[in-house]
Amino acid sequence: MGSVTTKKHANGLDYVEVNTALCQARIFLQGAQIDYFQPVGKPPLLWVSSADDYQPGNGIRGGVPVCWPWFGMSSEANFPQHGFARTRIWALESVEMRNQLVDLRFSLKISEQDKIYWPHNTQVSVLFTLGDTLSISLVNTNLDDETVTLTQALHSYFPIEDIHQLKASGFSGSKYIEFAEGPYPQTTDEVRFDRETDRVYTDLGPVQLLHTPQGIIEVSRENSQSAVLWNPWIEKSQRLGRFNPEDYLTMVCLEAANVLEDKVVLAPGETHSLVTHIRWKD
Repeated sequence: MGSVTTKKHANGLDYVEVNTALCQARIFLQGAQIDYFQPVGKPPLLWVSSADDYQPGNGIRGGVPVCWPWFGMSSEANFPQHGFARTRIWALESVEMRNQLVDLRFSLKISEQDKIYWPHNTQVSVLFTLGDTLSISLVNTNLDDETVTLTQALHSYFPIEDIHQLKASGFSGSKYIEFAEGPYPQTTDEVRFDRETDRVYTDLGPVQLLHTPQGIIEVSRENSQSAVLWNPWIEKSQRLGRFNPEDYLTMVCLEAANVLEDKVVLAPGETHSLVTHIRWKD
């Protein structure tokens, strides 16, 4: 069996600690954000900047921030980047152990204050399934009597050891927008990194691989034909909050998403689940 324990970080944030025969993990109630996941006998699968101070009210710079109900900048002035869900306190609704897996479900109640940003009657929850693979599902249900449209992403940060050696693969046949230009056709299956990379991919196949010195990280998606590939490189790293100037060397983001033409359109009563599965590929 395993243990699931609620604890408090020294800076005040509550989190859930999971220990099983298959993995160790830590998920914060703020943002329903997982910041640590390590399968037994293998290296950690998520990256967090050592510059992050885990202050309440700030999204954690690493792990898997939940970008909801919009990705990137809103079309509305002064709305927060990547939505508001990543800095709100979510409720741990349920914990279920089955065989050696643990399921944890978190939900977010939209406050009166946040109805400025999201006036729609919807339910949103995040389901984590923890084993030797990390699976995350971002689930939206439309309880309104009108159609609802949203964009979203699971903004996963990965530890890749050396950006100069990193090779990302599984991109053939897709197209991307970068720095608000494009779409450009992706002409190779592989992507290498020698500058700032900020690509929003669409028409993307369901599985990508990150080839790192420690092994291959497999990132797969369900109900998503879009993903974001991001490394801030040298100049932007100087400007980012809770990020060391050299951090770009050891991380990359590869984010399961529903963005651009892959946005989520929910008719009344409909449910959509954005799912990502993350594991060390044997």
